[in-house]
Amino acid sequence: MAEFLDLLKNRRSVRKYQDRMVSDAELEKILESVQWSQSWANTQCWEVIVVKDADTKLRLQETLAPKNPATKALVAAPVLLVLCGKKAASGYYDGRASTVFGDWMLYDLGIATQSLCLTAHDMGLGTVVVGLFDHGKAADILGVPDSVQVVSMIPLGYPDKTPKAPERKALSDFSHNERYGG
Repeated sequence: MAEFLDLLKNRRSVRKYQDRMVSDAELEKILESVQWSQSWANTQCWEVIVVKDADTKLRLQETLAPKNPATKALVAAPVLLVLCGKKAASGYYDGRASTVFGDWMLYDLGIATQSLCLTAHDMGLGTVVVGLFDHGKAADILGVPDSVQVVSMIPLGYPDKTPKAPERKALSDFSHNERYGG
């Protein structure tokens, strides 16, 4: 248990990368962590686009919102993983949304993202989850069909610089006993 908590506590959002390739074997292990992530009724609604081409990364960089702190990381990292989710799959029974939240895709993609980022960190690799960009333009660049939603882009590579841990809320600031506020 302590090892896993240490992994959680020490993982950081990395925005500066070494000029060093990620091997195919390393990439496969990271994708395998997505494969084995839990999902609603085992729908496995994720799709991952692996981008290594410099021109494609530059085009995707242009989709980022102004002043996005991950702008340089998107092209500096040797690999860019674009996480997508199949629409109307997770959280659906008989073609209808089953929860108050509707599509459960983002929940499943969040789990898959955590699996990916923690596995990468455990392997000595760095990641940063990028969500502030024009999702439609990114989908066009990558040829993503309408039935699939681009959710996030994750630069992946060997960290050149690892930032310090940000402050965290105290447990008492977010945990409640028996009832909200209790």
